[in-house]
Amino acid sequence: MQFLAEITSGLAAMAAAIYCFVLARRLKRFNQLETGMGGAIAVLSAQVDDMTRALERAQATAGTSERQLRALTERAEAGAERLELLLASLHDLPDDGEPRRRVLRRRHRETDMEAAQ
Repeated sequence: MQFLAEITSGLAAMAAAIYCFVLARRLKRFNQLETGMGGAIAVLSAQVDDMTRALERAQATAGTSERQLRALTERAEAGAERLELLLASLHDLPDDGEPRRRVLRRRHRETDMEAAQ
């Protein structure tokens, strides 16, 4: 019985050694930079760096655009307030129902003044 237990433990040790050998080969292939997963990881890392830089540039551009848009919006709101005041002042004008007559006054030129004397 002891002999059978020794044979079983020896076979289990040999199976564990073969399993470790296979795992070591797989890990070696996994870490190869040219063909394995290591190469894919290196490429993805480079792409992440590029995307991080692009995101930082986009955020800077968005910040600049936001400031410009805020300034334009404030300017438009100020213009809208002025227009509202002008429209409100038009409501204060009397409504006679008659069209208004425009009076044009001409400036007298020096030559007109001399001719008049």
